[in-house]
Amino acid sequence: PTPPPVAHEPTLLLAVTEFVANSAAFTYFTAGALRRNISSDMLPRRFPLQLRTKSMELFSPQLQELYPDQPMELHLWARQQPLLSCHPDALHGTLLGSAEAFVVLPNATRVPAFLLNIDANVTGKPTITRNRLGGTVRLTGLVPTLSWGLPVPQVKRLETLLKFSLWLFGVPRANSKCCPRAVP
Repeated sequence: PTPPPVAHEPTLLLAVTEFVANSAAFTYFTAGALRRNISSDMLPRRFPLQLRTKSMELFSPQLQELYPDQPMELHLWARQQPLLSCHPDALHGTLLGSAEAFVVLPNATRVPAFLLNIDANVTGKPTITRNRLGGTVRLTGLVPTLSWGLPVPQVKRLETLLKFSLWLFGVPRANSKCCPRAVP
């Protein structure tokens, strides 16, 4: 443990330890709060990959052949508790998640299509500008692997698209959540 610095004027000191961060991650993981279902109507129209079998044809032609132009759903969850480590310059996180894709048939039945395990590394850096506390998030690694399901022969192409989508949509959204806010 590092002792807090001695302040000679009014100061706000905020300390977060790995224990606190990992305890919170454990709590969220254990409570099942690290789960999210995404349907085709939840994505922005300009998102590069729409959740339809026709859009997935690029990665799995067999999916489009079996279920022509059907909507899809993604069920996302953490496979393990996220691990966080504190460093003097940043907070580093490892997220081990899964994404199961389903085809939604006209009668609302969901047919499992494939399961991807997605492992990601992120770095968050706190910033203080004038009297504002904020931060930035950066994706430092992403590895998707097919666990089971219909053949997805273009996993590398899917990885590139996922990275691009996270860079275009996910990281800016995370950064907008931790943009500088006024410190009282």
